[in-house]
Amino acid sequence: MKAGIFFTGTGPILLLTSYEALNDPALVSKLATKGIKKYIAYEVPENLVKEKYGQQFNVILGDLKQSDDLRVLDYDGHHVFYNFSVNELGEPVRHEA
Repeated sequence: MKAGIFFTGTGPILLLTSYEALNDPALVSKLATKGIKKYIAYEVPENLVKEKYGQQFNVILGDLKQSDDLRVLDYDGHHVFYNFSVNELGEPVRHEA
C-alpha cells in the first residue's frame, strides 16, 4: 500500500493506493477517469499518514482492495497541505497527459 499527496489543478489530495507506484499506468488511467490528467505526486510514509489520520486512516484502509485500487483519504487541500511538512515529502512523480 502506498500513500501519496497529489497536487492537481484543484489543489492537493491525499490518496491511498494498492498500486506499486504513483505513476503506474493503471493508476494514471483511473485518475484520468476522475478528471485528474495532470499532477505532481509525493509518496508519504504510511506510518506518518496513519499517525496523522488515526481512525479515518483505518476506515479507508479497510475499504481498500488488495490490488488495483485507490481511495481518497483527504480532499481538503488546505488540510492536506498544512498537515505535512515539505521535508517529509520524497522525490516528486510528475504526470501530464
